[in-house]
Amino acid sequence: MKVAVTSQGVDLISEVDPRFGRARCFIVFDTDTGDFTPHDNTQNLNALQGAGIQAARSVADLRVEAVVTGNVGPKAFSVLQQANVKVYLGATGSVKDALEQFQSGQLASASEPNVEGHWT
Repeated sequence: MKVAVTSQGVDLISEVDPRFGRARCFIVFDTDTGDFTPHDNTQNLNALQGAGIQAARSVADLRVEAVVTGNVGPKAFSVLQQANVKVYLGATGSVKDALEQFQSGQLASASEPNVEGHWT
């Protein structure tokens, strides 16, 4: 399974970025092989609007099955839901910690966004 984790850096020891749309990076991790690849999201860091929607489209294009993050707004959540990407909220610590939280079942699949739009 491919999982995208919002990250403040490009490796597994980087801290989880609590913001989905304005995360610095997405770490795509393959739970079957343990391989990971960073994907830059800086084009959305300073976007005036639409950062969540554009980030969600980018993540969906990576063909991941799940997103692990701290928070996600309504528009990004809607795009991810339409792409059949499950969202897991409340991740903390490093990307490695978040993946362990995800794989051990500590993070539940979200049924709705947990922040309003334009959350920073």
